[in-house]
Amino acid sequence: MKKLLVGLIVVVALAFGGYKLVAVLSYGGTSYYTKVTTSGEQITEKSDQGRSYTDYRYRLTGYDKTGHSRLLDFNANKARPLKRGAYLKLVYNANKGVTSWQAVDQGLVPEPALSRLN
Repeated sequence: MKKLLVGLIVVVALAFGGYKLVAVLSYGGTSYYTKVTTSGEQITEKSDQGRSYTDYRYRLTGYDKTGHSRLLDFNANKARPLKRGAYLKLVYNANKGVTSWQAVDQGLVPEPALSRLN
């Protein structure tokens, strides 16, 4: 019984570790910082259920914590454009592109990236 319990714990730990590894490889990446300078390109699409929705596509230059740049393409997935002048932190994955973004305060942007953005 004790061996079965230990074996079960090991299997669960391996499964959880494998899941986390796949998540990091698929959605993790390098953080880039950018400043919203445009209203984005408005796009209207239809969902699988036939309902229309509006989205905004952006193409902005982002800078990592050392100041190296990358051109980033992403959708805001919002019904209205992002606020101009807002600072964003984006996660870029080499295989999937931008996997996530979030608004951040100017004080959280690393100095090398901030100096390139302003």
